[in-house]
Amino acid sequence: MKNLVYTIVGLFLLSACQTAPCECEKETNGFGPFEGQSVYLGSQETVDVFNAIDAAWAARDYETLKSYLVDGGNYSFADGTVVTNGDDFIAYIDAEYQQSVESGAEWGWSTDYAFAAYPAGSDDPEAWNQNGQWVNAQFTSADARYVEWYHIVEGKLNAWNQAKATLPAE
Repeated sequence: MKNLVYTIVGLFLLSACQTAPCECEKETNGFGPFEGQSVYLGSQETVDVFNAIDAAWAARDYETLKSYLVDGGNYSFADGTVVTNGDDFIAYIDAEYQQSVESGAEWGWSTDYAFAAYPAGSDDPEAWNQNGQWVNAQFTSADARYVEWYHIVEGKLNAWNQAKATLPAE
């Protein structure tokens, strides 16, 4: 009886070790702005870059924050201001911070969520958005809710868009 149990366990282990890995297609949904694009879930590594940017911004560690911004990028604030380099980005956010200090307003935010996604599949040579991944994040501050998109390529922020909505009345 003992040999029969050992034989069954051995056969089970042998068959379990020989199971072929799943060769599944990546799941996708949605569409991108270019012909043939689908949208895929991005990587935790890209979210980690976002987390580093968010932490540096919250700590007002402007040198670290600037190290993530590429010159020639496109950084668009909720009020319509667009800057294209780290120096102008830092000048803008520091001016906002100084204004909040001077007015006695609460400065800071809580990060509500973040996830990475990326479009792929277009053969269009104009499909610039297929490089890197995009992080979508939402933040809540004392006076508003922000939704932002971070275009991260090779660990650097290439584009950023911010939208602002007032908080609902309680």
